[in-house]
Amino acid sequence: MKLRRGKPLVDPPALASSDIAFILIIFFLVCASVQPETGRAQTLPKTEEKEDKRDQSKNLEVSITPTTIVLNGSPLQLPEFAARIKAALEPKQRPEDRVVVVKSAPDTEYQQWIRVSKAIDDAGGVVTLELTKERTITVE
Repeated sequence: MKLRRGKPLVDPPALASSDIAFILIIFFLVCASVQPETGRAQTLPKTEEKEDKRDQSKNLEVSITPTTIVLNGSPLQLPEFAARIKAALEPKQRPEDRVVVVKSAPDTEYQQWIRVSKAIDDAGGVVTLELTKERTITVE
């Protein structure tokens, strides 16, 4: 007996693959738990161009290395730094005068950076970061 070959009895649904992909995406988005990062919340000041800089005082500069903290060129340890930064920020009343520029060495530990920024925050200073960018200029 010879069997007839013809159309299959059931057509596979052509749109099912896109529906399944969409359902899988939703499933993974709902099931994936996003852990919020923990740490110290800080408000960093925005960079703004000001035309009138005559009345703006010089900002304090702090450099953090793995072993020392340098405040305006003088190396200090953390307890001494906290007292010095508090004394330096005490007479300043305006928020724009209380900005402290923080530079950090690449090999500085995170905990050291957190301790220094907390001391600045406790003294009433506003932490701002100084970022350096490297550019390569080719001269022909």
